[in-house]
Amino acid sequence: MFHRTPIASALLALCASPFATTAAAQSAPVPATAASAPTPASTLQEVRVKSRTESGEYNPGTATIGGKAPATLRDIPQTITVVNRAVLDAQGAKSLQEALRNVPGISISAGEGGAIGDNINLRGFSARTDVFLDGFRDRGQYTRDTFSLDAVEVLKGPSSMLFGRGSTGGVINQVGKKPQRADLTEVGLTLGTENYKRATLDVNRGLSETSAFRVAVMAQDSESTRDGVSVERFGLAPSLRLGMGTPTEITLSALLQRGRDVPDYGVPFLRNGSDTVGAVRTPAAVPANRYFGYADDYFNQDVVVLTATLQHRFSDRLTLRNQTQLSRSTTEASPTPLGAVSVVDGAPDGTLVLHGTPLSLLESVRQERTRHFTDRSLANQTDLIVKFETGGVAHTLTTGAEIGWDRYEVTNYNWTVPDSAVNLGEPVLANRPGTTTEFSKGDNKASTLALYANDEIALSAQWKLVAGLRWDRFKPEATTIEDLGTTPVSTTLQPETQTFVSTRAGVIYQPTLTQSYYVSFGTSFNPTGETLTVNARDVALDPEKNRSFEIGAKWDLLDGNLAVNGALFRVDKTNARTRDPVTGLNELDGEVRVQGVELGITGRVLPQWQLFAGYTLLDGKVLKSLDVGSNLDAGLRTEGKTLQNTPRHSATLWSTYEFGGGWEVGGGVVASSDRWVNNFETAKVEGYTRLDATLAYKQPTWDVRLNLLNLNDELYHEVASGGRATPAEGRQVRVTTNFRF
Repeated sequence: MFHRTPIASALLALCASPFATTAAAQSAPVPATAASAPTPASTLQEVRVKSRTESGEYNPGTATIGGKAPATLRDIPQTITVVNRAVLDAQGAKSLQEALRNVPGISISAGEGGAIGDNINLRGFSARTDVFLDGFRDRGQYTRDTFSLDAVEVLKGPSSMLFGRGSTGGVINQVGKKPQRADLTEVGLTLGTENYKRATLDVNRGLSETSAFRVAVMAQDSESTRDGVSVERFGLAPSLRLGMGTPTEITLSALLQRGRDVPDYGVPFLRNGSDTVGAVRTPAAVPANRYFGYADDYFNQDVVVLTATLQHRFSDRLTLRNQTQLSRSTTEASPTPLGAVSVVDGAPDGTLVLHGTPLSLLESVRQERTRHFTDRSLANQTDLIVKFETGGVAHTLTTGAEIGWDRYEVTNYNWTVPDSAVNLGEPVLANRPGTTTEFSKGDNKASTLALYANDEIALSAQWKLVAGLRWDRFKPEATTIEDLGTTPVSTTLQPETQTFVSTRAGVIYQPTLTQSYYVSFGTSFNPTGETLTVNARDVALDPEKNRSFEIGAKWDLLDGNLAVNGALFRVDKTNARTRDPVTGLNELDGEVRVQGVELGITGRVLPQWQLFAGYTLLDGKVLKSLDVGSNLDAGLRTEGKTLQNTPRHSATLWSTYEFGGGWEVGGGVVASSDRWVNNFETAKVEGYTRLDATLAYKQPTWDVRLNLLNLNDELYHEVASGGRATPAEGRQVRVTTNFRF
């Protein structure tokens, strides 16, 4: 179990004191500034991240994810959703997964291939390795927390020109809190049902006119509406900023996070109607609180991320920036997913494994997935940002280089278990029996080298162009040692060094200060070994290629207080991996397409009324494929079927209204249609509609907020794959108090 550090214990004690638990809240909202003259795409701005005492706006206006420098959303020719601190606090969103509920078009998978932690799908494509932290790839397999973040930014569509390998459906960037000049101390405590306890501390101190220090701290201990599941975490995020406002600025930051959780691997799928190949499977209809794992299952996470940024401004037209990030995440995981479902001994003849069969007549094998792994990364980025004019045309040219090394080490274990079957109607919660031995080890490495250039061109006040190229070299290597303890066999797979040129292009038309229309094109690539795992089926393959076309519009309404956007898009994977049923090897002979519509609205409808809403329609298809199913899907083809993890409709709405005297009331809806969780259209999770609500009393130096999560107690499966689905947590009540001084 998790043992609290002295710092965590002290933090919980501090927040539990009568002084700290006096409700605390955001200051009165600052009116949004009216739209000013458009900032040319070439302008490099210093963006000051405001604290909650200064800003409660849902509409951020700018983002860091659209390029190598912060830019206004209207100057980025792609769909972007920014979930900032104000939205996170109003909803009580404590994890990255909770924050991403605000982004339609995102679904959560259950970690196919043994992956654990945050497994995110964006526009139908896996984004497990497309999560970034302050512009650096965050590969670790852990559950990310929001305590150290100012915002979560989501850029839709292939974007390898900006981020390198991956990004088929887009990328997710976590924006960390940075030191500011103004002093701030904020203490928070959240208490709730299911023994929910969470404490946070955010301290910022100006050390001089040009330097500041900030530290964010978090400790959490909570259970779940799912029996046996728990979360225990501690986090620390210090940062130091030197030279603010001077030509040379240095920022040093760290993220330290520790977790000791009991993981939830959900429920198995059962067939509907008939026990035949091709029958649709949906999650077993078990009570919402029923847990099938062992009592001593564990998911232990230790994360260390160190970042250093050096920026020198030679003049208003020339800036050089160098950034380095070193990260290490260690995970020890022993979850218990369920395997095939069968009929118990002694069941009546003719009993079938179907929905409607009494659960007491069905059992499933508890599978053993114990493994320990470590992810390490070292990356360095150098950017030279030059502003110049040619014939009256303004340019911002960003050229740079990126170099990186990644390593993934894993040890897999075998369990000898006397009886691993569990009855679906009457599971027994007990510790894991048997013994464990090491079975195999893997040592996987990759190096990255990239050169890129991106030009943002302001032809006039109305017309702007964006064009960029990036050359990547990716070199993976994987070594596996099997049959440990008997006759170890070592195998090394080293694909050819892979190179790829990514492109980005966009045309932006802004006829007025409140309108922006764009057309954009982008590409990305998925190389062999992208996730630092290589198998013999893929070793000889070139990268998969992806391209995106998008046409959209962005409007700033109500004097800039309300931002509205809409887009039509198409993403094509033109040479998808597909397995030849004869040779068993993969070939680049598949085609996948996702196209659709995206709408969003963010900001103030009235001075007291804020809104954060979005809708996505996805039409995802496997256009061409050689894949043939096995086992329950024997003989079925994926060609012509719906792409997994692409719900046709998904929508989110969050709204708050401020009454006089500091009162605020609000709520939201998260809805999704059915989604297939395999490409054979034989396993799916049903659509859902989830309701949340909030009530807050806010004063300049304190607040108290009540959050009602899953108010309608909807039983739905947010996390799912082709073999299992995990029910979302049921109705919960949380009360958060904050005090600032």
